[in-house]
Amino acid sequence: MDQFTDLCILSGCDYCDSIKGIGGLTALKLIRQHGSIENILENISKERFYIVFSNAKIPNTRRLAISRGSRLFKEPSVFIDDDQLELKWSPPDEEAIEKIKAAKNKSSQGRLESFFKPVATASVPAKRKAESKCKEIHGSIIRSGYGLDVVVCTNLIRSYAAVGELDSMRRVFDEMPERDLVTWNSMVSCYSQMGFHYEALKLFDEMKIMNVGFDGFSLVNFLSACAHVGALNIGVKLHELGIEKGLLDNVYVGNALIDMYAKCGSLDKAVNVFNEMKKRDIFSWNSIIVGYGVHGFGDEAISFFKKMSIAGVKPDSVTFLGLLCGCSHQGLVNDAVEYFQLMGSKFGLKPNVKHYGCMVDLYGRAGKLNKALEVIENSEFFNSTILWRTFLASCKIHKDVNNGEKAMRKLNELGTLNAGDCVLLAGIYTDARDLHGVVKMRKLIKHEGLTTTQSWSWIEIDGQIHKFVVNDTSHYDSEKIYGKLEEMVHEATIVGYVGNLMIVVSESEFERFQEKRGSCHSEKLALALGLLRTDEGTCLRIVKNLRVCKDCHSFTKFVSKAYDREIIVRDRVRFHHFKNGLCSCKDYW
Repeated sequence: MDQFTDLCILSGCDYCDSIKGIGGLTALKLIRQHGSIENILENISKERFYIVFSNAKIPNTRRLAISRGSRLFKEPSVFIDDDQLELKWSPPDEEAIEKIKAAKNKSSQGRLESFFKPVATASVPAKRKAESKCKEIHGSIIRSGYGLDVVVCTNLIRSYAAVGELDSMRRVFDEMPERDLVTWNSMVSCYSQMGFHYEALKLFDEMKIMNVGFDGFSLVNFLSACAHVGALNIGVKLHELGIEKGLLDNVYVGNALIDMYAKCGSLDKAVNVFNEMKKRDIFSWNSIIVGYGVHGFGDEAISFFKKMSIAGVKPDSVTFLGLLCGCSHQGLVNDAVEYFQLMGSKFGLKPNVKHYGCMVDLYGRAGKLNKALEVIENSEFFNSTILWRTFLASCKIHKDVNNGEKAMRKLNELGTLNAGDCVLLAGIYTDARDLHGVVKMRKLIKHEGLTTTQSWSWIEIDGQIHKFVVNDTSHYDSEKIYGKLEEMVHEATIVGYVGNLMIVVSESEFERFQEKRGSCHSEKLALALGLLRTDEGTCLRIVKNLRVCKDCHSFTKFVSKAYDREIIVRDRVRFHHFKNGLCSCKDYW
């Protein structure tokens, strides 16, 4: 295989040798200029994508070549994940590779079938086959003499990332004798796409040491990683670097900054960025509306929606998702119903399962469980696990055993029952003081071999991320942390904290029945470290992967009062702003 064929295989070109439009050398130059075929597409149609952009100035003489190049390359698949657009690439399958080889040998000018498939629900055997094929291509590249080529290796990194081969991806990167900025950006993007956001942020320091430079791609990738882990301090440094490099005029950088500040709990800075943007698009408005929504400020989300309408920007389904989320967390039932109906009647948008999920959550939180059940039964998503699991969580809030059992039976009927569902129903039984029901759920988990998602929390202090799990003793300051926690319980009790004296059944400690006050949940350990390591008056920001429990919520409120600290906790559902013994959710979560 020649170099262009290798790049086609690695990047997803749809017409390997049908180069009569632009020629192989021109295609290769384009790939070298932009780093990969995805980037070419992003630069050609960048208004269609959210988090990827380019600052490159394309001369007029090259625009025709790029226009023709767009016909050569197939567009990537676009997926929605956590309400953000992201591009994912999968490796070629064996049949497609054979077609490419055959076409090359025959000098065929015919169109080849697309050989890159979306990475969505690949089975284990398919994934192993894909990994094997990537390694086969890697070997072919080495034998062909391109094993050290920076462009080929960069795309090989992307292919290994697509099949989850973290070690192979890193090995290719480490063994490259030359790495350009595109290579570094690809590594950051791949780490983030695979969920290793902390590892992505570590590359920031490495890039500074290696003095490889920094561009808009770098900034957006790192800001996205900061948003996922809640690393505000690092995000602020990146913001300053963006100002220094003159990158803030780009709308994609502005959107990434809004998203980062909103997800790190700093809505005021997110709004400042929004107000200072010279140009805004639909994603700018959505980022601020969704930000207010997940923080539970439904009124502000509605206010920005009205401003958006005045500005002449047409809302999309994500806009309404942010509105409904904010209304749900603030209990604005009538407003939510109005906007839900407005989606179709005025804007011709069809609600999806997430919108229905917000409505179920809205009625459920408001105690209108019959209305929530009515929404499920009258929707086309009657058999959606998401809706029934949301309904079950609402039953937990209102201690409704009958409806909780109904939701449990439906989840079991759908074949999607998991340990988290059992824990929720066990919590309902606990509130009803039904020990028999709790034991029944415990036995079900054990008999079915169900496992719970491990609870974790992390806190950023001086640019370092500290992660904790339940009853964690792995931190090097563990002894001091637990000592501080004892002090915190004492101080919180003085100002009114009363620990949960009932049986505590938490998502991560289901096997343990505790009758003692205040178990060592992960967020309590993160909070203790924060008080130990930061100056008085410093705002503490904690990220938790599961919903905060009642006891920890109450504990954090009183700690904020006892130590006069503002504490912001981002859990799986929403943000909680604790100050002076109160929470922004008003105990409505």
